[in-house]
Amino acid sequence: MATTIAGEVIGCGQVKRHRDGSRELASLAVRLQDRDQGVAQALIARLLDGQVRPIYLMCRSDLGLFYNKFGFHAASKNELTPYYRRVTRFMRIFRANRAREDKLLVMRLD
Repeated sequence: MATTIAGEVIGCGQVKRHRDGSRELASLAVRLQDRDQGVAQALIARLLDGQVRPIYLMCRSDLGLFYNKFGFHAASKNELTPYYRRVTRFMRIFRANRAREDKLLVMRLD
């Protein structure tokens, strides 16, 4: 969690573990007025510190370049754990009726 000196929460995130043992950088959020100030970068650095790898994340495809800065890469099909294979199958069905720019990207940090 990221807070101001006064204790106001301005950002949060987590690394969660799935039943298949995979870990996911997830729930990253920064308060609108505090964006573009390095809050997300600081949160990600802290959350990843000391974590067992690989770590996955799911995001909109347009955010891929942001996560590349931390060493994440687009995960190939053979890098997906059972959890992410299920999620990507579901999203392909869901996406059939959505715009291309809404594409889900699964990324991996080794």
